[in-house]
Amino acid sequence: MAWTAVVGLAVFLAAIPAVAEDRSGDYLFLIGSGFLCDSGDSSACPAVVKSADDSTYELSGAGTLSAQSKSVTAVGTFTRRSPNGNSLETGIWIANELVSFDSYGAAPYALMREGWVFGAARFGPRRTPMLSGPRPTGGLAVFRIQLLPMSGLSRTAVLQVNCALGKVPDERQTEGVRLSFERGGGEFDQEISGRTMFVLTRLGASPAPKASATGDETSPAPPEVRQ
Repeated sequence: MAWTAVVGLAVFLAAIPAVAEDRSGDYLFLIGSGFLCDSGDSSACPAVVKSADDSTYELSGAGTLSAQSKSVTAVGTFTRRSPNGNSLETGIWIANELVSFDSYGAAPYALMREGWVFGAARFGPRRTPMLSGPRPTGGLAVFRIQLLPMSGLSRTAVLQVNCALGKVPDERQTEGVRLSFERGGGEFDQEISGRTMFVLTRLGASPAPKASATGDETSPAPPEVRQ
């Protein structure tokens, strides 16, 4: 298991650029990684979530999802810390299933307003986002993931990723992630920091959002877990 995690971490570091450029899904998504880290905001990466006892998980990752076929390809890294900040566990996570995805609509000017450029240096040549091309989009995605630590047994959890762009519901005005372990393994439901983003890469390929986009709304915000 430890060897698998080591190899997985190396694969993750090498594969993120390729995943970010993948166009097989309707959406590309980033969790505390990629060009989100180029904003100059130190709280953007990684995404941090806390439990009731002040333990935390730090997560980064990237992937693609298809809202129509309910499929996902994603990988990332995680670190679990004690209430006093000591590292207790580190490893990789892999998405196994897209449980649900709710779009809040597109926010086409978000990248320019935040000073980001789609396809930043770590993902390829910098270029100005075109309104007719990939579009930043808000939404709430719920994934079932597997966490593979450097040592110990793997665990299954539900990961919620909330991006507060577009027409964001009042109850989802906090951007970030939440993590809920199965079989009574604990709940991390207090978003501390971290930026997330969905980018619609195949226009017209996915169903219209439930709410119309406002275009300029970028207030942060994730979710409540969908049962």
